[in-house]
Amino acid sequence: METIAAQFSLDTLLGICVGIGLAASCGFRVFVPLLVISSFAKFGYLTLSESFQWIGTWPALFSFSVATVLEIGGYYLPWIDNLLDSAGTPVSILAGTIATAACIVEVDPALRWSVAIIAGGGAAGTVKFGTTTLRAASTATTAGLGNFLISTMELVLSIVVSLLAVVLPLFTVVAVLLAIGYLIRIISRRPTAGR
Repeated sequence: METIAAQFSLDTLLGICVGIGLAASCGFRVFVPLLVISSFAKFGYLTLSESFQWIGTWPALFSFSVATVLEIGGYYLPWIDNLLDSAGTPVSILAGTIATAACIVEVDPALRWSVAIIAGGGAAGTVKFGTTTLRAASTATTAGLGNFLISTMELVLSIVVSLLAVVLPLFTVVAVLLAIGYLIRIISRRPTAGR
């Protein structure tokens, strides 16, 4: 039986970095990273795990395109954006897990899913928590009028992080980890009720 260290080739490490970057992007928008994965895989620029080859097909590309347009539009509708944020947290964690698992090739499935759930789902969930907190603060202070800017920022970050995750995976995963660390530090310093 192969040891865990033996399974981690350079391709596997890069796949993990791509997956974590895409997973973090799922915290901004669920379907933008999945559309990026589908597009890059369909045109041969991204290798997917064997059980996720379906993501690189025309039907998947079409479905992710439609879902992306609907999701983007929904975030520009006042109050619906908050509903999408509420429902989007578990969905973004699931999408981040899938994105990570799809990009990790040639390793034992148990190891793939462990990394995908912990690193991918964790990255997506942490980013989503940050964006949900920011949107709630914007809604409370601007009656939802500032949410347009937040939606635009999230969309741009989702596109940029998704593309960078595929093109510059090591840079992206370091940037994502630093951003998550900063977010955790801010959240831990926030005063709580009763203190």
